[in-house]
Amino acid sequence: MSQPLKFYFDFLNQSSRALYILLEASKIPFEAIPISMLKGEHLTGEFRDNVNRFRKLPAITDHGYQLSENVAIFRHLAREKLVPEHWYPRRHLGRSRIDEYLAWQQTHMGVATTEYFQQKWLVPYLQKTRPTDNAVNLASKQLEHTLNEFEQLFLNSRKFMMGENISYADLSAICEIDQPKSIGYNTFQNRNKLARWYEAVREELGPHYKEVLGEFETKLKGSGSGQQQGVAQAVKQ
Repeated sequence: MSQPLKFYFDFLNQSSRALYILLEASKIPFEAIPISMLKGEHLTGEFRDNVNRFRKLPAITDHGYQLSENVAIFRHLAREKLVPEHWYPRRHLGRSRIDEYLAWQQTHMGVATTEYFQQKWLVPYLQKTRPTDNAVNLASKQLEHTLNEFEQLFLNSRKFMMGENISYADLSAICEIDQPKSIGYNTFQNRNKLARWYEAVREELGPHYKEVLGEFETKLKGSGSGQQQGVAQAVKQ
């Protein structure tokens, strides 16, 4: 019997949530190993030496092979595991379109959602201060522009980004969007296509998504302690 891969994650991190849902939905055997970024558990020498030399989350160990960076992990799973075709379809340029979105996300959606999350919640939490109005306003404008672009460039009359079947692009995007949404950002104001798409994705993902989102929101309401340096870098991945 093959050994299940080890998945190291923190639900504060949007890529951790997306990959966790993918693993569950694809019925890929895995050992879930939660790591607390707010306690700096990803920054220890033990984590660096035994799990991930970059000291980032999410991370996997698959038959002794260590891998980080969320897109690299996703593509590894698609190649090496039995991931249903709809997540990363080969036909009709579906795989290329998903790669296009994931590349765009790295420099647009991921940056904008993370910056807002950091300025509105993470930095004030770590520094035990109130959010800085100017920084939050700048991050909000960047996020507004990015969400408008996402709606215009990637959403259309089809149910999901790639058509009638959900793909990893949808899963990755909804987890990014939940980052600011869960701390009060008005995501759907004047964005009817985005609201329609979001509800379709949420419904399609079902209990796996609901469970993970609930865990994320519970962590937001909770409190962390211990080492807290370097958390922003890990949340951003």
